[in-house]
Amino acid sequence: MPERRPHAPVVLVVDDTPENLELMFGLLQDDYRVLVANSGERALRLAEGEHPPDLILLDIMMPDMDGYEVCRRLKAGTRTRDIPVIFLTAKSEIEDETHGLALGAVDYLTKPISPPIVLARVRTHLTLKAAADFLRDKSDYLGAEVARRIREIQDLQSVVVLAMASLGETRDNETGNHLRRTQHYVRALALQLRTHPRFAALLTVENIDMLYQSAPTHDIGKVGIPDAILLKPGKLDRDEFEIMKTHTTLGFEAIVRAEHSLGHSMPFLRFAKEITLSHQEKWDGSGYPQGLAGEAIPVSARLMALADVYDALISRRVYKPAFTHEEARDIIVAGRGRHFDPDVVDAFIALESEFRTIAQRFADPH
Repeated sequence: MPERRPHAPVVLVVDDTPENLELMFGLLQDDYRVLVANSGERALRLAEGEHPPDLILLDIMMPDMDGYEVCRRLKAGTRTRDIPVIFLTAKSEIEDETHGLALGAVDYLTKPISPPIVLARVRTHLTLKAAADFLRDKSDYLGAEVARRIREIQDLQSVVVLAMASLGETRDNETGNHLRRTQHYVRALALQLRTHPRFAALLTVENIDMLYQSAPTHDIGKVGIPDAILLKPGKLDRDEFEIMKTHTTLGFEAIVRAEHSLGHSMPFLRFAKEITLSHQEKWDGSGYPQGLAGEAIPVSARLMALADVYDALISRRVYKPAFTHEEARDIIVAGRGRHFDPDVVDAFIALESEFRTIAQRFADPH
């Protein structure tokens, strides 16, 4: 291999006849770096090595492994399938050429060779390979860049949603890690129900991810509730409760206004709007703010309703002590078909141990 052309394309010549190897080496050495192999096995080792050739000139009639089998193996290998192969052979029948091209060769030349034709074909296919490599590298780069930008956008969405949600939580410092826990409860319920006939169409991988991101927004409307009501250390009276109920519509309207300022709706906020407005609705229609019942309640809000109630029950508040998991479970089971979607309750029962784990993992500091 001449050292005077370190950046020249590498051509591998495969032939079991020394005279043919010498002839091709002499023909190609002025323009290319030339590797030679006198068997199919050696050709495959060179092609699969650390520095594969840019093009292969391949004889067909060789002992042990013929050129057809070498080509077949090259095209089956992930590292070698894009190396252009030119058959260079004494087999001149149309069937032979057809078979060789069908195996993936880019060209088929018969012996005795015409040096100008060989050089022209080699040059042409190396030019085509260089263009294909450039496009492939460009495509890989663009694919990686798109994936990176998508991750950035998703991270930005998560940060924006969490920041919005945290505004509401700052008004009530007793809620601690409530956002984190309910986020994980909702995802666990969604994963449990993703194969259920009633939920499978909605609970795709993408939608479950958006549900997880959107769950923390459920109480952002609390930022608009007066401290005297939000932080009252006791039961709210009727008028106070009516004001507290408006946190659902306040949060929903805040998200809608944000979308309007952009001039269009944001798909990733779809579940945030549903959860914020409807997570206090009840399966039997006795909830608020719209009195929705049954299937009219968005699935996202049904999941959030159970997650929110469970976490409120097991958490200490100024107006109540923390309930045990068993007590919270019994209350939720009692609300099956009244407060909660029955199938969501069944999913919760199946996930009891996971809910416990989430509650312990994100327990509030004491």
